[in-house]
Amino acid sequence: MNEAYIATFYSHFGAMAFHKKCKEAGFKSRIMPVPRALSSSCGTCVWFTGDCKLASDWGMEELEQMVKCVEKGGYEKIL
Repeated sequence: MNEAYIATFYSHFGAMAFHKKCKEAGFKSRIMPVPRALSSSCGTCVWFTGDCKLASDWGMEELEQMVKCVEKGGYEKIL
């Protein structure tokens, strides 16, 4: 099973563009509010499963941070 990740963004537009790239790459993804444990400029994030290395290489200037979802609702910072 693929790991789950959350990407946060500086703008809602960035989240929408990233979500589109996830769909094009065949990743399971959804746009959602940023969890309280994570801080974000725009309040919108993308939850996705797939290759986080590929996703981080997309060169998204709007990408604020990327975290791996870990057990018991925790997060491990990737970028």
